[in-house]
Amino acid sequence: MSATFSTLGLSEIFLKEIAEVEAVMKEALTDRNPLIRTVSDYLISSGGKRIRPMLLLAAASLCATGVDIRAIKLGAAVEFIHTATLLHDDVIDESARRRGKDAANLVWGNKAAVLTGDFLFSKAFSLMVGARSSEALKILSAASSVIAEGEIFQLTLKNTVPTRQDYMKMIMAKTAALFSAASEAGSVTGEGSNEERAALKAFGEYFGTSFQIIDDALDYHGDSGALGKNTGDDFREGKSALPVIIAYERGDETEKKFWRDVMADAAVRDEAAFKRALLLINRYQTVEESMETARLYNERALDALAIFPDGKVKIALQEMCRAVLKRKS
Repeated sequence: MSATFSTLGLSEIFLKEIAEVEAVMKEALTDRNPLIRTVSDYLISSGGKRIRPMLLLAAASLCATGVDIRAIKLGAAVEFIHTATLLHDDVIDESARRRGKDAANLVWGNKAAVLTGDFLFSKAFSLMVGARSSEALKILSAASSVIAEGEIFQLTLKNTVPTRQDYMKMIMAKTAALFSAASEAGSVTGEGSNEERAALKAFGEYFGTSFQIIDDALDYHGDSGALGKNTGDDFREGKSALPVIIAYERGDETEKKFWRDVMADAAVRDEAAFKRALLLINRYQTVEESMETARLYNERALDALAIFPDGKVKIALQEMCRAVLKRKS
């Protein structure tokens, strides 16, 4: 298994459908303002794995009627929502790198990044309406609201060491909500039963939570080249990950003061501080404990799939769950 997280199994199964999703996205950006096209394409075409659209397609295919044009349009909408949140995220966090390149806000400025993100949100809702599924529209619009609340909640936690409970609340809103909504919306277009819909909603939530815990932990043990950003970037931006929170919980008063000071003040988050942070994280083996937490959510995701008969899509989803636990990027 490659250390670089891959959705290869799903990508092969849904090669044609993902190409159709890409075509819908391209069409939505055609004949738009050149700056909108440029900024959108900069991020959309820069190596995203299309995990969320593939979850939607996979969920639809597990249900009675399978993938149709509604699922294709909703897949494009979900990717636009995700891309919009990345643009807004990078402005809020003053991020320097995204997917191995300079963040869009550094290239074109904060105003262009924010307004392009707003445009992508509006196009996402246009595609949702065009899919003609009021239930899917309800699911994805609710998720968009939850994501925005999660962004605001993260802003209140920035430059602090949050509690473990607050951290989990944040990532469930910011990340797991869209994974869950994509999976549930797919079940709606696929005309799944109430039981199937509940199972796929739960699968997305648990998988998304596991994915984000690992994504955050990679800041302290990942491969910089494969990550597309430097290890320690989240630390330097004052964002806490589960390894930091656990190290704070286990530290003595001197160590707790260190964590409070470095999270509160960007001026002291230098290379020496990052090295000390790594020392404490390694001392208390907090990356390992974070990965164990991610594994537990991963197991819940796998359990949610149990109601579906074995088949290539279910197997590909199971393989993706196992692959995420081995991520280095």
